[in-house]
Amino acid sequence: MLTGGPLDVLTGDYLAELTMLILGRDRLKNPDLGYAKTFLRQLEEGLGLAHDRGVRIVTNAGGLNPAGLAAAVRALAAKVGVPVSVAHVEGDDLMPYGQDALTANAYLGGAGITACLRAGADVVVTGRVTDAALVSGPAAWWFDWGPREYDRLAGAVVAGHVLECGTQATGGNYSFFTRHDVRRPGFPLAEIAEDGSSVITKHPGTGGAVTAGTVTAQLLYETQGVRYLGPDVTARLDTVRLSAAGTDRVAVSGVRGEAPPGTLKAGVTRIGGWRNEVVFVLTGLDIEEKAALVRAQLAELLAGVSRAEWTLARTDHEDAETQETASALLRLVVRDPSPDRVGRALTAAAIELALASYPGFHVTAPPAAAQPYGVFTATTVAADSVPHTAVLPDGTPLPVRAASPGGPPEGPPGRTPEASEALGSGGGAPEGARGDAPVPGRGGVGESPAEPPPAAAAHPAGATRRVALGRILGARSGDKGGDANVGVWAESGPAWEWARDTLTVEAFKALLPETAPLEVTRHELPNLRALNFTVTGILGDGVASGHRFDPQAKALGEWLRARHLDVPAHLLPRGGGGPATPTPAPEGTR
Repeated sequence: MLTGGPLDVLTGDYLAELTMLILGRDRLKNPDLGYAKTFLRQLEEGLGLAHDRGVRIVTNAGGLNPAGLAAAVRALAAKVGVPVSVAHVEGDDLMPYGQDALTANAYLGGAGITACLRAGADVVVTGRVTDAALVSGPAAWWFDWGPREYDRLAGAVVAGHVLECGTQATGGNYSFFTRHDVRRPGFPLAEIAEDGSSVITKHPGTGGAVTAGTVTAQLLYETQGVRYLGPDVTARLDTVRLSAAGTDRVAVSGVRGEAPPGTLKAGVTRIGGWRNEVVFVLTGLDIEEKAALVRAQLAELLAGVSRAEWTLARTDHEDAETQETASALLRLVVRDPSPDRVGRALTAAAIELALASYPGFHVTAPPAAAQPYGVFTATTVAADSVPHTAVLPDGTPLPVRAASPGGPPEGPPGRTPEASEALGSGGGAPEGARGDAPVPGRGGVGESPAEPPPAAAAHPAGATRRVALGRILGARSGDKGGDANVGVWAESGPAWEWARDTLTVEAFKALLPETAPLEVTRHELPNLRALNFTVTGILGDGVASGHRFDPQAKALGEWLRARHLDVPAHLLPRGGGGPATPTPAPEGTR
């Protein structure tokens, strides 16, 4: 990113929910730790280059110890001889929090980052802030936005949400990956304008692709509902409009913002207990009977275990030409408050069945000791109860007031484009990226969002074909604590209308039977031709507990795309195979 082209601010998002648990365990071993050590290794390579090019660095790698990481950055800068000023943001740490909490952190907004940059910081280190704050905070500094310029802030939050997972916006984890060379996708960047609109692109010559589809996929990732709640602003995802702005350039406009809630999300991690697992390999004939025999043989041993879960994955094929493809996997996962009940004694007993169980008995790994597992829960705290503080480069602590949950939006900011330009790197951003000119394909600054196109009165009558949904729909899924979301989008108006009418909550549950007993909520995003489903509780206690085969629901959307439905033949690409060729969306829709 530092060598590929002009850049003003380089951001880095290091904090997933699982990361907080890992950092919490690090802090138990050494109170001076609790931050992402990998950031320092990366910074050593690029700090001098960033300084030479006038690029600010903003990262949440501070984790549970932003002050500790800020001190480590200063030490590193002295070691490599680079004169940089370092500031950090703190106040998110809510510990002590309950009797058994390992970590507890409020999700702060971007105002602390803004304050640090205004004070001249070259490097800003934060703890737990929202992922999008790493972009909205610098944008508010750059354009001198006020705290109630909700539309502008919401636009920057949307840009930050697109960037936060890196190459997921440039073709990584993309449903239609076969259309592009995604062997080594480049990282995305956002050219943000004064009105909060942006262009998502990447440096020239880097791999992957930036398209309306790749951006849509990331917009749907790990979101719940049409209102994207944040500490600084509530962004209305149903107002986002995408349009082509050139090769590997997608304009994002029309985003509307509302006042933030009076509460902040808080993430709490705990050690939930101890877990272990054994995977038995069942080969050839009588797979179900072999699985039943193992379960019966271990039933007495498992009677005293708090939770024991069996899963049989039928990966076997009839009359297979290789032994591996003739085999199925039987997975036993055990959890208990005591490591003794699920430790090596249990896994060893399972292995000792080897000469007294089903024919062809073997397992995928030797006996192992129990490992602790974590539990992540989300709650809320009053925003004004959290001591959000910007610690400026000279060490001065500056309290950051919580954003007001009410009041009208503010007027335009006072800083001119010329004053904004003076803050930039030597190279500067491409023309039109800072509000001094409209961006092609997006219209003028302050353009009002167009209404979505009217729905067709009825779908054309005709034949249907039973095919996988992925032939006409893309999907992206992920986790939020114990919940999962599945975003689904169509690339043409007719396909969107069919999906909107067909993929009801009931149809979703029928296609994914594991969701049937759970609460599923559906939200429509017509401007993106998308539906977003939230599945409550499917991930149990969250990723750290290893509740499911896919503990972060990364592939839940791909499972949905692989399910078959009767699809109108006119919606299918020629031959009915492969993804449809995208068609231009109606004006104001994409």
